[in-house]
Amino acid sequence: MIALTLAEIAEIVGGRLHGTDGSPRVTGSVEFDSRQLTEGGLFLALPGEKVDGHTFAAKAVAAGAAGVLAAREVDAPAVIVPPLDEGVANERAMVLTGDTDGSGAAVLAALGKLARHVVRELSKTGLTVVGVTGSSGKTSTKDLIAQLLEPLGPTVAPPGSFNNELGHPWTALRADTSTRYLVLEMSARGPGHIAELAEIAPPRFGVVLNVGSAHVGEFGSREGIAKAKGELPEALPEDGVAVLNFDDPLVAGMASRTKARIVGVGEHPDATVRAENLVLDEQARASFRLVTPAGSAEVKLPLHGEHHVGNALSAAAVAMELGASVADVAARLSAVTRRSARRMEVTTREDGLLVLNDSYNANPESVRAALKTLASMSAGRRSWAVLGVMGELGADSVTAHDEIGRLAVRLNIGRLVVVGEDAAAMHQGASHEGSWGEESVLVPDTDAAIALLREQLRPQDVVLVKASKVAALWRVADAVLAGTGGEA
Repeated sequence: MIALTLAEIAEIVGGRLHGTDGSPRVTGSVEFDSRQLTEGGLFLALPGEKVDGHTFAAKAVAAGAAGVLAAREVDAPAVIVPPLDEGVANERAMVLTGDTDGSGAAVLAALGKLARHVVRELSKTGLTVVGVTGSSGKTSTKDLIAQLLEPLGPTVAPPGSFNNELGHPWTALRADTSTRYLVLEMSARGPGHIAELAEIAPPRFGVVLNVGSAHVGEFGSREGIAKAKGELPEALPEDGVAVLNFDDPLVAGMASRTKARIVGVGEHPDATVRAENLVLDEQARASFRLVTPAGSAEVKLPLHGEHHVGNALSAAAVAMELGASVADVAARLSAVTRRSARRMEVTTREDGLLVLNDSYNANPESVRAALKTLASMSAGRRSWAVLGVMGELGADSVTAHDEIGRLAVRLNIGRLVVVGEDAAAMHQGASHEGSWGEESVLVPDTDAAIALLREQLRPQDVVLVKASKVAALWRVADAVLAGTGGEA
C-alpha cells in the first residue's frame, strides 16, 4: 500500500479520528488477523460470530500497527468508519463477517474505499489491473497469469481464492509503488457483485473463462450467471482488453457488452490465441501448439487435466498483450507450478497409491473435468471417485448430481463413493446407468468414507476426492495420504 496518515485515511473513507491526531503513518500491510501485522500496518477490526476484532485493537497497536480501522471506538488510535445507511448494508458482507448489525459491512465498505483510492493513485504511475472471473477455473487461471507476468515486473495476486468483499480490497492493498501488475480473482453470488468489485479496483484487462452451473440457485439460470459474469467486460475502459473464451458461446456473446478490444481464446477457429494439436499424456498433462498472430510455439503443461488448456490460453493472451513473446510464454507455461492447495493436487503415496485432491470446491463442470482427468490418469489401474455434494444448484441439484453419477459409469470409473445424503442422487444416477454390486456406494459422512477407503484401498489405486467446500472432503484426502493402504 502507499503510505498514508490516519488523517488521510479518515478523509478517504469518510470516517473520524479517535485517540489520535491523525499524524501516524500507515506504511505496512493492512491486516484483519492481528498475528499477521507488520510494523506500521493498519488493523481491520472486523466483528464476527465468534471473535470481534475490536477487542484486539490495543494488542494490534502494541504489535506495531499504526492504527485501527474500526466500526466503534476502541482502546487504540483509530479511524472510526461511518455506519451504513439503514437498508444499505451489504448482506453478502454481513454474512462474510458474521455480524448482525451491519458494522462489519461498514468496515468492509470503508476498506473498499481505501483500496479504490490506492489503486487509482497507483494506476496513474503504471499499475495494470487484471480481473478474472468464471464459474470455474478462476483460481488456477489467476495463478497462471501471475506466473507469466512476474518476469515482466512486480506482480501482486491473492492467495488461494481470496475473491470477495474482504479478499478483493485486501489483495489490492498489497500493491505499492513498485507493483506493475495486480491480478484479481472476482466472484459473484448475485447481480451487481462483480460490478462492485470492479469499482474498487478498476481493471484494464478482463478475463472471462466460462459460464457454468455454479451458484445457479442464486442466479436462476445459466443466462443469469452470464449476465453477472458479463459485468467484468462491461467495466473495462475503451483502451482495455477483454479476454473471452470463444469455446463457450455465452462468454463469446459478451463481446457486444464491452468497449474494450476483444481477444478470443480457445480451440475455436475464430480465437485469436488458440490451442492446436492437443494431446494428453498418461498423467493427463496437456501438450499443444500455442497459435497466435505473433507466431506459434509448443507448450507442455505440467498441470493435470485437459481443462487447464483454456486457463493457460487466457493467461497467455494477457501476458502477450503486456509484452511477453510467444516463445517466452510457451516456455513459462511449460514450467508453471500449482500454487493453490486442494486444486487437482496430485500426490503419490509410498505404496504407489495416487491421490487427486481436488477438494477445495465443486460444481458440475469442474466435477466432470475432474472425472475425465481421473479416467485418463488411471489407465490400467483401479480408479476411485470420492464425491460429495455440489452446493448452490437450486432446483437443478438432483438432476445435476444424477448426471455426475451416470458420467462416472460411462467413464468406467472403478468405484464411486458418494458422501452424504445431499449427494445421494449421484449414487442413484450411477445405479440407473448400469452400476452394479459395490461399484457405487452411498456413505453418510466423511468418517464413513475414510473407514471404507482404509479397508478397501490397494497399492497403485488412483483416488479422486472432490466436493463443495461445505462437505469438508479434504479430510478424506488427508486421511488417505496418511494411511498405509488396505487389502493387498
